[in-house]
Amino acid sequence: MSAKATMIGLASLFVLVASATPQPASPSLPSAPPASSATSTGAPQSLSTAPVNNLDDRPALEAFFDGAMHVGMEEHHVTGAVVAIVKDGKVLFAKGYGKSNLAKDTPIDPATSLFRIGSTTKTLTWTAVMQLVEEGKLDLDTDVNTYLKGVKLPEAFGKHITLRDIMTHTAGFEEGFLGYLITSDPKAQIPIATAMALHRPAVVSPPGSMSAYSNYGAALAGLIVEQVSGMPYNAYIETHILEPLDMHYATVQEPVPERLAPYVTTGYKFENGGEVAQPYEIIGGFRPAGSGAVSALDMTHFMLAHLQGGRYGDRQILKPATVDLMHTTAFQLDPRFPGMALGFYHADINGRDAIGHGGDTVYCHSDMLLLPKDNVGLFVSFFTPDNRVRERIEQAFFDRYFPRAAPQLQRLPDAEAVKLAAKYSGAYQWTRRNHSDIEKVLNLTAGLKVGALQNGNLVVSGLGQDPLQFEPIGTDLYREVLQGNMQIAFRTDAGGRVTHMFFNMLPFMPTERAPWYDQASVWITALGAILLACLGALASTYYRWREIRTLPTPERRAIWTGALTALWAIATFAVLGGVLVVTGIDSLLERIPTGLRVGLVMPLVFVVLTIYLIVITLGVWRHRFWTVGRRIGYSVMAVAAILLCIFFWQWNLLGWRFG
Repeated sequence: MSAKATMIGLASLFVLVASATPQPASPSLPSAPPASSATSTGAPQSLSTAPVNNLDDRPALEAFFDGAMHVGMEEHHVTGAVVAIVKDGKVLFAKGYGKSNLAKDTPIDPATSLFRIGSTTKTLTWTAVMQLVEEGKLDLDTDVNTYLKGVKLPEAFGKHITLRDIMTHTAGFEEGFLGYLITSDPKAQIPIATAMALHRPAVVSPPGSMSAYSNYGAALAGLIVEQVSGMPYNAYIETHILEPLDMHYATVQEPVPERLAPYVTTGYKFENGGEVAQPYEIIGGFRPAGSGAVSALDMTHFMLAHLQGGRYGDRQILKPATVDLMHTTAFQLDPRFPGMALGFYHADINGRDAIGHGGDTVYCHSDMLLLPKDNVGLFVSFFTPDNRVRERIEQAFFDRYFPRAAPQLQRLPDAEAVKLAAKYSGAYQWTRRNHSDIEKVLNLTAGLKVGALQNGNLVVSGLGQDPLQFEPIGTDLYREVLQGNMQIAFRTDAGGRVTHMFFNMLPFMPTERAPWYDQASVWITALGAILLACLGALASTYYRWREIRTLPTPERRAIWTGALTALWAIATFAVLGGVLVVTGIDSLLERIPTGLRVGLVMPLVFVVLTIYLIVITLGVWRHRFWTVGRRIGYSVMAVAAILLCIFFWQWNLLGWRFG
């Protein structure tokens, strides 16, 4: 998986989970011909193309996308895709590729086929918020509890949370998803207010101080729209945004209204050599964060409105000054990097300032990008579990039509680079993570590692399948060596210690230096040692089992207790791991399996066994008939058991800690 695709995916609605198992490319995928009558001019062998800036040459533009889509769809198991471009106040290009339903052989129609836009729905929610700001019903800097009824947020770190905090993802919320973020059962939906009360996350950083992407924050903003306007969220979006923009093939309702049901595009998962249809994904109580289903042409209406000061045709959904406020940087992690606007995020793409928002469900990946200075907007969406295709085709488009023209910063001298590199080495963790619930254990696989090379370059692992190398180009600033588009910057405290690492592509999701007790390498090493101790205890018991009956009662009790503790430790990991593998990470978005609830009894039992083992071990040291070797052996097992209890506690595996 490419680093940029991984990073963009992590920032979107569900892809932190969905991209954990990317689908490999396979030549057995059936070809996905364009839906329109236009024929492709031939598929290139790669998406790299010589820069051509004439975007108004529609035949060349169509030929480019035909070829790019052909390659991308085959490699990434895309069953249906769509692209739409606006320029200078009009739709320049819109085309569908593949099928909206394979069984019915229904082609993708950019005018009517509904694509799941995931977190791009948030831009509808943010637009609704700003409409109410215009009306004087909301204020960006007032405590949100002023507007909430029934759901209240506690004061955290001596500060209240505001809409500005929520729209810039700086409210300080931790991440959460297990068992409630998505469902395939329409009857399982709950009201937004109920979801916000049931699944309120902890506030883990001071509001307004650090960004951490939050679906909860966006859903809470939707609840505020609902409660302040006096209209249900679905109805408000329909009445105040979709209808004025003539977006007749668009909805945030789940399932879609009956009139739109024939236009739903089916998501597929490639399994056992074929495409398997998946149920419609329902966001339910979190729908302001990601429930949208929209056709590509309808998305062009929304893009045009935001490119034209809130105007579409003769209708105005926002004042020009409000649109400018929404698009202006409101929070920046590093002054050299793009920042967060109000809901939209800025991105540096080939030296151009773009604003927009990506979106992901498990089976559909979308993006909306606006280039205000060029008066251009791009919307793409792909039905596939593999989110990498979006980044590849977008980058190919920008490389062709908006090639990089800005001068590149020069590398620092090697002597200076070598001197600086060592201080950045270490482990980092995303600010978008869970602290309080069982999802915290997923952080073990989501961290980043930075290492220093002899030439002063840095190697960053955890951004994709392969490590990436970065070279220094300024104070605390590095550029990816091969392509040069990605940059990282570091923040240091007053003592010069590195505290954070930022990415120019993720203004809403930085990383922070991980303390030793949160580092995966520490715990993997510890678990390896624990496993060896457990196997040693079992081997010792097996070696001595013939003589156990002849030993004194205290020694028999000690041997069996050590063996049972070791066996229980191994069984606990086998049961919990087996439940997760059988259930599948996608299913965990929808429900907490009974097997997991039952399996979490095992760590509690292990704690009891550990306490008894400690008592037994103390007895071993009191009785003189024990040899020194056996005393040390039981002590090692006791220490291993204590360490495993600490692991269970550290990663929230003790008890049923579901958010």
